[in-house]
Amino acid sequence: MQLVKDWIHERPVADLYTDSIRNAIDYVLDGARTGRFDLLSPEVHPGERASVGAKLEYEVLRNFELPKTKPLDTHIADVPVDIKATVGSNWSIPTEAHCQLCLCTQIQLKNNRHRTWLVRAHTSWLYRGKGNKDGKRGLAVDARDNWSIPLYDWTPLPVNPLRYLSEEAASRIFAKKPGQTKRLLMMFHELEGHIIPRNAILTVGAGNDDPMRRARQARDLAEKEGLLVLCGDWLESRDIAAARGIHLRSGEWIALKGEGEAGPPQQLTLAENH
Repeated sequence: MQLVKDWIHERPVADLYTDSIRNAIDYVLDGARTGRFDLLSPEVHPGERASVGAKLEYEVLRNFELPKTKPLDTHIADVPVDIKATVGSNWSIPTEAHCQLCLCTQIQLKNNRHRTWLVRAHTSWLYRGKGNKDGKRGLAVDARDNWSIPLYDWTPLPVNPLRYLSEEAASRIFAKKPGQTKRLLMMFHELEGHIIPRNAILTVGAGNDDPMRRARQARDLAEKEGLLVLCGDWLESRDIAAARGIHLRSGEWIALKGEGEAGPPQQLTLAENH
C-alpha cells in the first residue's frame, strides 16, 4: 500500500483527477452532439450519470500513464490496483477486487467537488451478503473513514460556465434562431468575465458546422459592441489576458469589457453560488 501511495504522491494527483473527471463528464454529456451541459439535468438518464465512473477509469489510466491490465484495472509500482468511482455515496467493489487495493473516487455533483481514497477492500469491510448479481459489494463507511488513505482533500471541480446562464438566457442561446454566430455573441455577453472552455462553444453550436469558426466571427462582432473576446490559442490574447491578471490556457476563451482594467476571471465553482 505504501508503494502505491508514494508513487501517486510523486504526481499532482488532485490536478490529474480533476482533469480526468472533467473529461469523463464531458464525454458522457456529449455536448457537441446533444447540447447538454449539466450532468444533473433531467435530460441526463441516471444510467448515463452512473457511467461517469466507468469512463473515469480510462481517463485516470491515460492521465497517470498507467497500463490497462486484468483482472484488476492496472498496476501501480508493480502492485495490482482497481479503479472505482461513484457519483453517489458508495462504490461497487467486484469480487476480483475483494481484499485488493482500490482507488475509490467520490464525485459530489451538487457540491461540485471530488476526493479519492486508497483502500484495501477487505471482505470484512464490505457490506454483508452476496452483493448484486455480479457479486459486487459496497464499502462500509467506517472502513473508508478509519482505514483508508485520502490521497487529497476535497477538491473543487471546474464548472461548465453554461450552467451559470439563467433559464431565460439559456433558452435564447440554445434556440434554433438566430444563427449560431449571434447566439455565441449572446453567450459571450452573458458570460462576461468567465473563462469559457472550447467544449462550451461546441455545446452551444451542437449539430451545426464549425462552431469554432463562428466563435471567431462572434469575436469580431463583440468588438464592435465594446466587448473584448480573447482566446488562449492566440499569443496576443494570452498576453492581453496576462496583463489583466488572467491565465488563459489553450482552448479557453474569455469576454471582457473592452475599456478599463479587468480583474481576475470569475471563479468557476458552484459553491460560490450557494
